[in-house]
Amino acid sequence: MTRAETSATRLGLHTGTVATTTLGWLFGLVWSLVLSGPAAAAPPDPANFNGFDVSAASVPVDAIQRGGPPRDGIPAIDKPRFVSAVQSALAAGDRVLGVALGGIARAYPVRILNWHEVVNDNFAGRAVAITYCPLCGTGMAFDARADGGPPMRFGVSGLLYNSDVLLFDRATDSLWSQLKQQAVSGPRVGNVLRTVPLTHTSWADWRSRHPATTVLSTDTGFARDYGRDPYAGYDKVQQLMFDVSARDDRLPLKEWVLGVRVGDTYKAYPFGVLAQRTRGRGELLDKVGGRQLRIRYDDAHQSAQAFDAQGQPWPGTMAFWFAWFAFHPQTEVLSAP
Repeated sequence: MTRAETSATRLGLHTGTVATTTLGWLFGLVWSLVLSGPAAAAPPDPANFNGFDVSAASVPVDAIQRGGPPRDGIPAIDKPRFVSAVQSALAAGDRVLGVALGGIARAYPVRILNWHEVVNDNFAGRAVAITYCPLCGTGMAFDARADGGPPMRFGVSGLLYNSDVLLFDRATDSLWSQLKQQAVSGPRVGNVLRTVPLTHTSWADWRSRHPATTVLSTDTGFARDYGRDPYAGYDKVQQLMFDVSARDDRLPLKEWVLGVRVGDTYKAYPFGVLAQRTRGRGELLDKVGGRQLRIRYDDAHQSAQAFDAQGQPWPGTMAFWFAWFAFHPQTEVLSAP
């Protein structure tokens, strides 16, 4: 597949113009036909990508890829609306990203995040960015203040690094890598994002843990078919739409893993191994970077989380194996029993 065809594919996934392929997932029409006009035909400035200056980027510029959509072509949700659990039309097995903060619990359905990737939210005065990359399977929440600065509001740049979404903050147009958790270009390059505890699980699991939770409404202000998964089947094929800087064949490309970091040590917990170690549901004690961690796994809800020795949430990210390894090639891996 050529780069142009790949760009077309990703744009089609977000516009609703689709066609079936032998891979079983959805492809779009050529993006230049959708973005018709002189601007679409103009050759790109080598120093700019979707209008962003990457000339002083902290990552290799040739590794920053155009995903297809332009800046804000995948619109962030800036004014999220929520409904009660009773009002929600979610099925028990629907995937959600759950955040419980300051006595407030909210669920963000992946079926909505597939189309928007960013929700700029607020928890009792605390600005939080909920982010999701469908290509990597990564849901992450961040404190919208970086290095003590003012709260930021994020958008979707239409660019990727290691197949992962590059966000941008609207105040400075700096590009931020989700999995790297820092700005990779622009005035804020090098600034770090602090994670907020997030649970990636099924709706049934989240609702049982947080009965009073509210749910992100499909009343987003945008016309999208939230009943259709634009990435249906992508997690099943051992191919990538966008290449990454490093690969490892110890696990299938899209094996789910829980990735954790302790200091300079990284470790991946493959779901297949966790299922064996915990017999499908339970807790695994492990030591990473000299720190004792508790890894809880639930096969029925396809969810895993990390906690410290005192039972407090420890930052962890559920991701496809290829994505975790691309950003952390030195990672340790939990071995089978």
